[in-house]
Amino acid sequence: MNKRIRTILTYLFFLGLGIFLVWWSIKDLTADDKSQIKTALQTAKYWLVIPVFAMLFASHLVRALRWKLLIEPMGYKPSTANTYFAVMIGYLANQAVPRLGEVLKCTVLARYEKVPADKLIGTIILERVIDAVCLLVVFAITLAIQPDIYTQLIDTIFYSSKADENEHHIPNYVIGLSILGLVILITGIWMIRNKKSFKDLGLVFKRIGQSIWQGLSAVQHLKRRTRFIILTLILWGLYLTAGYIGFFALQQTSQYGIREAFTILSAGSIGMIATPGGIGAYAYLIQKTMQVYGLNEGIALAFGWILWLAQTAVILVGGLISFVAIPIYNKKKKTVETA
Repeated sequence: MNKRIRTILTYLFFLGLGIFLVWWSIKDLTADDKSQIKTALQTAKYWLVIPVFAMLFASHLVRALRWKLLIEPMGYKPSTANTYFAVMIGYLANQAVPRLGEVLKCTVLARYEKVPADKLIGTIILERVIDAVCLLVVFAITLAIQPDIYTQLIDTIFYSSKADENEHHIPNYVIGLSILGLVILITGIWMIRNKKSFKDLGLVFKRIGQSIWQGLSAVQHLKRRTRFIILTLILWGLYLTAGYIGFFALQQTSQYGIREAFTILSAGSIGMIATPGGIGAYAYLIQKTMQVYGLNEGIALAFGWILWLAQTAVILVGGLISFVAIPIYNKKKKTVETA
């Protein structure tokens, strides 16, 4: 199959998955659920959008500053403004086509800062490896402070709260074995389709491990390693705090705290990866997560959509502004330099 066609089909599949999850999350809402959602949205504290927006914009700025630290060892020093514009334009492109943004932000920065795009690709891969490690740390912290949270979340996803009270929850070991079986099945299909042996599979895991190790080793060799680590902590701290402040937007979620904020950061991160721009998947996983904590199904869904809309609005507004601003900024910059 042509690579381009395969890419398009993959994108359509995950977009379809997102749309399916939107339908799935609302199909069982009762008239009472819808009434509660309407009341919650009417009484929401929308002024809290201001600090949440500020934190999300700040997180993208921190990401740009961190990216600069990865670029500088190659002998290039792009301006903070151009780096930030490129990051926002990349996020905007990712809303339409996943991974396109990674390539686009490299080409944008290469155009205005004269940095070879092929060298920038390496920094993006390194950044993604570091983010994956950070996400694993978030999962570990979440599990440490709430040992049973993931089994409860899986149980909530597979068990309908509206089912008959005499029905039993699906045992955790059944869920675990089902997931393991699915992973084995997908791995087996991949091996048969690509004519791979167990040795080849071992090499794949070895390369993944080497990539993670290379990413961590690269941070060790950065000239400003401490600054990079501090920026990474600030970045994930902003993500966590934005979710925490989001709880106060609705009266029904105002009693939740940092513990729950870690959980929605974990679940939301998976949702943003699962479908283009997190459509459907983000709100669905946040809904199920908040149901674990006893929140009404409809309110939990509304809360998930509020968080997703806030993040998406920041990307759309920031991306469009950056798209318009970057040529204007560089034209003025060139005028000043030649004056």
